[in-house]
Amino acid sequence: MAKTKFRPLHDRVLVRRIQASEKTSGGIIIPETAQEKPMEGEIIAVGKGHVNDNGEVRPLDVKAGDKVIFSKWAGTEVTIDGEELMVMKESDIIGVIAA
Repeated sequence: MAKTKFRPLHDRVLVRRIQASEKTSGGIIIPETAQEKPMEGEIIAVGKGHVNDNGEVRPLDVKAGDKVIFSKWAGTEVTIDGEELMVMKESDIIGVIAA
């Protein structure tokens, strides 16, 4: 089966959540039902940029491959090729994690 190609529009980005650790530092295993969804992810695809009132396009500050932190209630969850991803506006991203 062919992989679906998805390109977000305008100032939106496609993000894959980075899975949080299932163990605490003390070794206690946290069940999946008690875990919060992580607010950290990797950018998979980006749109062309934000279109301002003059019709000019401002490119996005993030690019595919960037690891980011986003706000808790950001984005819309989508399923593409059986994988749960998120589509969100660039403004929902709090920052980029430097490598």
